[in-house]
Amino acid sequence: MSTSSTAAVRADEVAWRHLTVPAPSPVPVRLHEPGAGSGTSTGTGGWLVWAHGGSWQYGSAADWHPVTHRLAALTGWNVVSVDYRLAPAHRHPAALEDVLAVLDRVGERAGAEARIAVGGDSAGATLAASAALALRDRGQRLDAQLLAYPPLNPSCATPSYRRDPAAFPRPAALRRAWRTWRGTGPATVVAPDGTPLHSTPLDAEDLSGLAPAVLAVGADDPVADDVLAYAERLAAAAVPTRLIHTPDTAHADLLDPHSRLLPRLADALRDLP
Repeated sequence: MSTSSTAAVRADEVAWRHLTVPAPSPVPVRLHEPGAGSGTSTGTGGWLVWAHGGSWQYGSAADWHPVTHRLAALTGWNVVSVDYRLAPAHRHPAALEDVLAVLDRVGERAGAEARIAVGGDSAGATLAASAALALRDRGQRLDAQLLAYPPLNPSCATPSYRRDPAAFPRPAALRRAWRTWRGTGPATVVAPDGTPLHSTPLDAEDLSGLAPAVLAVGADDPVADDVLAYAERLAAAAVPTRLIHTPDTAHADLLDPHSRLLPRLADALRDLP
């Protein structure tokens, strides 16, 4: 991939629009297109399907607009922000099915030469990691997964959760979020085509063959220990893995206009071989 194909553009040169992806439950998305705001061709770096955070219960593509708009500007990639269905009205695997439906649509539209990645932050990163597993199991192509501080273990019991009792997210609240999202159904649901749809990638016995992963988490984030352990599991399964682990960085960092992690995630996407 040439440097010019992933060059950053000015934020005012990123156009955006609402679209709806056809699916059994149609999925609203917000598409950010680099270069379109200047009247030139749209981003040629690739296509990034993004799932926002919000404990699987809150948030929207509109709420996360500054994050996804900036990602498009920094990377030169088209960014498709998914308005997936939220719990408790829609429990697992509804949100994951929505992300997969958008990835299917992007795969149809992008063309054989374009790169495709899935990413997300917080609960959205958990969805992105589970989507990467489903695409591997279905034999569908995926060039990267960008995972910003995903909650991975519903027990929320590692030492990083106890370092600062006031840090967000607090373990009791996050455990409630897991229960709200998963309900009383199975943690892994089998799709009609036989694909396991995991609520957390930790439930997958085999991680080999997954798309290259970029994981980002701050040292002050309660989910840090689980993210670091998952990075080790990916590397042990021979998955190309890049870990961004920054000091003095808390959960929800991407929502900060001065985010430490977002520019580094953008660099990692642009640096894909």
